[in-house]
Amino acid sequence: MSALHPDPAIRDDERLHVVKNTDLDRYELWRGEQFIGFEGFQDHEDGTVELQHTIIGEQFGRQGYARTLVTLLLDGFRAQGVAVRPTCPYVQDYLHRFPQYQDVIAPGVELPPAQKVKEKRRRWALHRAQ
Repeated sequence: MSALHPDPAIRDDERLHVVKNTDLDRYELWRGEQFIGFEGFQDHEDGTVELQHTIIGEQFGRQGYARTLVTLLLDGFRAQGVAVRPTCPYVQDYLHRFPQYQDVIAPGVELPPAQKVKEKRRRWALHRAQ
């Protein structure tokens, strides 16, 4: 953390944990026995992990669970030395907001411009609202 780039605020709950569900190709966020949401992924032959989509249950939306899930995942990948390919607009936006995590992006992978990511997320939110 630095004054320029503060750490992301995440849910502080010792019951939160991430489970890798290889049958469904997703990392799941659980609070005790309660399913909160997931991050879809694909393992690539070069050892990188593609983060495809972040889905949080409607009743948990806008409470910091998506940010918590992505933070836990990126911290874990960093600790394991695993690089990511962020194709999920939420993860791309997260990496723009918290550039101190950009070191986990796979070499040769570039984030789309922040404005393009925000527009894509806005369109997705409108689509979900319909």
